[in-house]
Amino acid sequence: MKRGSGFTLIEVMIVVAIVGILAAVAYPSYQEHVRKTRRAAAAGCLLELAQFMERHYTTNMSYAGAVLPNTACRTDLAGFYTFGFSANAVTASTFELEASPQGAQTSDARCGTLGINQAGARTETGTGSVADCW
Repeated sequence: MKRGSGFTLIEVMIVVAIVGILAAVAYPSYQEHVRKTRRAAAAGCLLELAQFMERHYTTNMSYAGAVLPNTACRTDLAGFYTFGFSANAVTASTFELEASPQGAQTSDARCGTLGINQAGARTETGTGSVADCW
């Protein structure tokens, strides 16, 4: 009698179970990595916008009247963060910029909304620390 070569159903089911377990562990880790990467990009974008505000101040001797430019980073992160001035808005000598999470980033309870002001002070509204989020 000739015996066929190949995989048995049990062997295939064991491989499927192992792949399922690995995927169940890897996917949440991947999602967290993507969330951190977007957060880092948003922090970099805030720094770019703060530099724009400083250039505006150097030119006009006031932050008042500044309109944030549409930069590449704002366009790239448009589905994940909204960039703008905080509720305190802009005065002649102060500003505060915020990156508010939206879409998939709203699940980032650790850092929440990122912020930076004219003095370079960084803030976050989540449960983590500024050092963790910036």
